Amino acid sequence: MTKIYAIANQKGGVGKTTSCVNLAASLVATKKRVLLVDLDPQGNATMGSGVNKSELDQTVYDVLTDRAPVADCLVVSEEGKYHVLPANGDLTAAEVEMLSLSNKERRLDVVLKQVAGQYDYILIDCPPSLNMLTLNALAACHGVIIPMQCEYYALEGLSALMGTIGQIQQVLNPELKIEGILRTMYDPRNSLTNDVSAQLHEHFGDRVYRTCIPRNVRLAEAPSYGQPVLVYDRQSKGAMAYLALAGEILRRNDQNEAADSIQPEIAH
Repeated sequence: MTKIYAIANQKGGVGKTTSCVNLAASLVATKKRVLLVDLDPQGNATMGSGVNKSELDQTVYDVLTDRAPVADCLVVSEEGKYHVLPANGDLTAAEVEMLSLSNKERRLDVVLKQVAGQYDYILIDCPPSLNMLTLNALAACHGVIIPMQCEYYALEGLSALMGTIGQIQQVLNPELKIEGILRTMYDPRNSLTNDVSAQLHEHFGDRVYRTCIPRNVRLAEAPSYGQPVLVYDRQSKGAMAYLALAGEILRRNDQNEAADSIQPEIAH
């Protein structure tokens, strides 16, 4: 079954887009079919995938507002070898337009159901705010991957996001769950980093990924070349970390599927 994950955090600058692009490329490296959905009007995930957002004729905006079928808007990331449903500044207008459309919170869900069978993983890069676009992502996904820095304000932002996820579960998507919490820009030499990390483990247990994404110059440089770090510098610590994260996600899914298959046998 296709796994759909929203990469979300209401706090900006925590590595959402970096994680989305590099996780997509890392999953492709493990022979998975991947679609990256850019749901941020800044279009950074689009650009980071090597797709020029200013040259696009059709984007996710056209799909959400019924101007074009999703198949016409997909592009290939030549660098990352995954498909992209791209975005640019046009997406800002979609928020206003969607308010007057029917089924406004589930428009992305309807779109992704049309193409889900073509992919093993669909990753949605969310904007850094709780708006109609983020609501669409949370209504369409199976789980949320939350990138966060290990600092005090990040904990406050996480608390707000948890409240949002609880509301979405009640109203739009009862299957929604926290897939994992990803510690980004991680520096183990910092005592605050270790304190926050310990609090995360205390409150969320094994939902905190064992993989941490370190501060890494190559990781920061790669987007300016329109490349995932796996292409830009495969031997860098950043590339190794995202490959490790992809492996951890795949192992978790295998374990969950094995557990699900055992349950009916026990009941029988």
